[in-house]
Amino acid sequence: MTERVVLAYSGGLDTSVCIGWIAEETGAEVIAVAVDVGQGGEDLDVIRKRALACGAVEAEVADAKDEFADEYCLPAIKANALYMDRYPLVSALSRPTIVKHLVAAAKKHGADTVAHGCTGKGNDQVRFEAGISSLAPDLKCIAPVRDYAMTRDKAIAFAEKAGLPIATTKKSPYSIDQNVFGRAVETGFLEDIWNAPIEDVYDYTENPATPRDPDEVIITFKHGVPVAIDGKPVSVLQAIQQLNERAGAHGIGRIDMVEDRLVGIKSREVYEAPGAIALITAHQELENVTVERELARYKRQVEQRWGELVYDGLWFSPLKRALDGFINEANEHVSGDIRMTLHGGRAVVTGRRSEASLYDFNLATYDTGDTFDQSLSKGFIELFGMSSKIAAQRDLRASHDLDLTP
Repeated sequence: MTERVVLAYSGGLDTSVCIGWIAEETGAEVIAVAVDVGQGGEDLDVIRKRALACGAVEAEVADAKDEFADEYCLPAIKANALYMDRYPLVSALSRPTIVKHLVAAAKKHGADTVAHGCTGKGNDQVRFEAGISSLAPDLKCIAPVRDYAMTRDKAIAFAEKAGLPIATTKKSPYSIDQNVFGRAVETGFLEDIWNAPIEDVYDYTENPATPRDPDEVIITFKHGVPVAIDGKPVSVLQAIQQLNERAGAHGIGRIDMVEDRLVGIKSREVYEAPGAIALITAHQELENVTVERELARYKRQVEQRWGELVYDGLWFSPLKRALDGFINEANEHVSGDIRMTLHGGRAVVTGRRSEASLYDFNLATYDTGDTFDQSLSKGFIELFGMSSKIAAQRDLRASHDLDLTP
């Protein structure tokens, strides 16, 4: 029986060439799998037909936009997930979505190997292969670009020789990965970290310096889930899409950073994530209103670790799964409305309301009617600072006892 390989297929030059390349190198039949996570571009059926024209024996396409939003972007919103306090895990979230479809296709078609088009320098090779091994430890993984040194020049030559129906001449100066949650841009002149991004780098956002009227939006959450925009019910996908458009029009969600890659190098990345940044900003503020202090403090530690696990490709790991349970529990009372002004590259919270609010006006006010008993504070401070006070007295005695005479 001929071996079969499932290939993560994008429809571009590299993965189109991978179909014939894998067949030549391994003798295996190739099943191409394309997953739509809101990256835009060509119609899925066009991509499917191209895969077959390039030599795939089977080609599957999946519209996974709602799945991606509900099962991957939403947990990131609940976790306020920002790798290195800035990056909302745009690419890292899409990889486990794609991995699930690759593994399902491998089981369906009797394949024993999964292939992807990643290089040996980035994070995505880890995300694909660690994810695949977590869901199906028996599957093997190959990466032609990495394992067979398939350079772009070689890919173009192969495509031209084989007469593949794919453009081989035009090449963007950037490496771009995008989905509905955001867009990542790297390489080209951006590799010099002194160079500032130019406007043609961006696609999801307008120039924040361009004068325009502010946009006020009210985002409604229920148990941490965005359920309405300006009072109109939305799915998670619709919430992201609408805020991509509205926040993007004001240049919100542009991120230019040098980040720590899992493989040990630092990399300059430019991101656009208008909807993600607007939703996470709103969610964080609603948590400030509804989550008890000690839980909130601990959750911030969990959020950082959760983001690191996802960035590192450990979406399906036991620790990530356990932290999901904590994060869902912490979001139990995160329900209510956040009003924001979108303008000049910023999403600024201007109002909060919630039936589950822990904010008590009568305790917080300094005006007449204050219900906070200030007489209790003196004793509280004495007890709260007692251990430090005792330590300070000890240290003072020790310094007096120390003989510094030469």
